[in-house]
Amino acid sequence: MTVFHFTGIKGSGMSSLAQILFDAGEQVQGSDVDKYFFTEQPLRERDIPIFTFNANNIKEGMTVIAGNAFPDDHPELVRAREIGVEIIRYHKFLGEYIGNYISIAITGAHGKTSTTGLMSHVVGGYKPTSYLIGDGTGAGHENADFFVMEACEYRRHFLAYNPDYAVMTNIDFDHPDYFANIEDVYSAFQSLALQVKKAIIACGDDEQLQRIQAKVPVVYYGFGAENDFEARNVEKTTEGTKFDVFVRNEFYSTFFIPLFGDHAVLNTLAVITLCEYEGISPDIIQERLYTYKGVKRRFTETDIGDNVLIDDYAHHPTEIRATIQSARQKFPDHELVAIFQPHTFTRTQAFLQDFADSLSLADTAYLCDIFGSARETQGALSIQDLASLIEGSAVITTEGIDILTKHQGAVFLFMGAGDVHKFQDAFEAVLKNNETA
Repeated sequence: MTVFHFTGIKGSGMSSLAQILFDAGEQVQGSDVDKYFFTEQPLRERDIPIFTFNANNIKEGMTVIAGNAFPDDHPELVRAREIGVEIIRYHKFLGEYIGNYISIAITGAHGKTSTTGLMSHVVGGYKPTSYLIGDGTGAGHENADFFVMEACEYRRHFLAYNPDYAVMTNIDFDHPDYFANIEDVYSAFQSLALQVKKAIIACGDDEQLQRIQAKVPVVYYGFGAENDFEARNVEKTTEGTKFDVFVRNEFYSTFFIPLFGDHAVLNTLAVITLCEYEGISPDIIQERLYTYKGVKRRFTETDIGDNVLIDDYAHHPTEIRATIQSARQKFPDHELVAIFQPHTFTRTQAFLQDFADSLSLADTAYLCDIFGSARETQGALSIQDLASLIEGSAVITTEGIDILTKHQGAVFLFMGAGDVHKFQDAFEAVLKNNETA
């Protein structure tokens, strides 16, 4: 039996793929740096061996799946070539692997992870489904019919895939370290559209997606009346959101989701559209929507006393607005305190005023130092440049986190794609210490 060795197994996509192969009955191991990442927890639960990087990890007869962050001169990859072991890059392997299933690729500048989680949960209630979510979660089935996967546009990685279906949630300018402008982003999605085999399910409320050309049907969903699948009569409460779905102006069904914000309705519409296309009944869809528990780092709540702490991956102005809107719906009578850590200097510089505008929607904003990327230099930009644009904001450190305690019974939104969790951990420790004092 072939042993699959993952070089960089703690990467979010790599970890998910290792879980999938293991669940499907394959022999799996991997290597990475000797530092804890939350993505390794599901690997440890499966007893998948994790080694530190070492050329001696590579043995004859293996197949090495290499993470994209690791260059060809990485010692393990050099060793693999020396002894004639097959090396295949993560995206290429995944692109070939999904050919065994009805594949559903979820892509978009925002909402990929949440929609992938919801899609895999709902479709999994109909037939066995393998899935790969960008939060480091994956699951495989030996007899799976469907494969649901998050497909990222960064560096055009998703062009390694030729899926049966592509769900496109939106096209927005992000990753300014790679994409030149919105037109460049659009061209990447347009390239993917030509590789889809059955249908594209796209948000018709997004003006960029309205331009997509394809050889397969493009089915649109959204709030606008011109969409094929339209949400009407939306009712928002502190328990969730209820809405009617009309398919080409004919009533289809009413749905309730225990989720908040307009983006949650749109993500759910994408799932409903795919399900209708695959003949999955509204009853199954609703039953699964009720039991959906969410994905990691997407509006993840922790209650301590009368304080609510929310961990969210929001790292783009559009996502910050969506997170704040969701919090306003669920906690209409609470003060909203945003704690935001910008991710990459290039993104912070590109969206400086947009970040200020979106964070100003909270009642108070606190800012953490910019989490830089190894791929960039800082330049003259600092977190003070953003703070100066947000009235009443302050820059905080983990050591000074107790400043947040002046907000009693508030909702604290910890947002960012770096290590903002260390600020939440520090605040949780302060709150728990105050409870026992």
